[in-house]
Amino acid sequence: MTPVSTRLVRLLNMVPYFQANPRVTRTQAAAALGVSVKQLGDDLDQLWLCGLPGYGPGDLIDFEFSGDTIEVTFSAGMDTPLQLTSPEATGLLVALRALADIPGVVDPEAARSAIAKIEAAAGAAGHDNDVVAVDEPAPVESNAAAEVRAAVRDNRAVSIDYYAASHDTLSTRIVDPIRIVLVGDQSYLEAWSREAEGVRLFRFDRIVDAAVLDEPSAPPEPATQAPPDTSLFDADPSLPSATLALAPEASWMFEYYPMRVLRELPDGHCEAAITYGSEEWMARQVLGMGSAVRVLAPESLANRVREAATAALETYQAAARSGS
Repeated sequence: MTPVSTRLVRLLNMVPYFQANPRVTRTQAAAALGVSVKQLGDDLDQLWLCGLPGYGPGDLIDFEFSGDTIEVTFSAGMDTPLQLTSPEATGLLVALRALADIPGVVDPEAARSAIAKIEAAAGAAGHDNDVVAVDEPAPVESNAAAEVRAAVRDNRAVSIDYYAASHDTLSTRIVDPIRIVLVGDQSYLEAWSREAEGVRLFRFDRIVDAAVLDEPSAPPEPATQAPPDTSLFDADPSLPSATLALAPEASWMFEYYPMRVLRELPDGHCEAAITYGSEEWMARQVLGMGSAVRVLAPESLANRVREAATAALETYQAAARSGS
């Protein structure tokens, strides 16, 4: 499915394109806009519903179709170039420069080109005193960041060499990218980890190497439909998360650990999520709570807790038998 932002940009460009190319054919227009003829028809149907406030006859964008050609008969003002005020241009330049310095979010060369164009336009409009053009090179982007950004853009799976600070280990993982997100002043790749069978966030400056694979990114649909959830992450957003069932007597845990309530039950119990750096540590915490805490996910953590509890019970029973 095409992202909404991608289609919006195309729709905004279509009216000026048709005005600059009167009587262009559907096939020619579709090729120039990089869409199928069917998608072009859907876009035209969408534009017919757009226009000026009032949205009645004479307010909406209109086209004339002659045979297989298309011509704009009413643009509703969408052919008017965007005029930025000096404060708007300054704000946009500051934002672009900030984005260009954050790995993976935008193509540094494209961002620098946009900065130069905005500076030139602002200067031509007489805003030289407010927007100062600076001749500066585009930030240098690492090969790993460029590869990951390309994988997200082209919807391809990617192999990454990732340094996990919580474990002080470097591992190779194959992930299915979902999107790039910003948390604070850091950029992260949100992706489906095939190894962990769950969504993880990978900090860009800890991706040591990356290679786009010749296969499509295929995260489960629920993972792609859900918005980014960074509320759980305290120190390192790449940490895994566990879902726990808590009895009322274990509610004090919310005061001591980065936890979030997922669901409250009528009997006072609740389901909560918690992040952890080590599965061994998490298992010990759960075991220490006894029957007041139960692991619902992930299955690997639940199995570790179950096995540890079984081993402890067998040791206790063996000790009891030998002492009797």
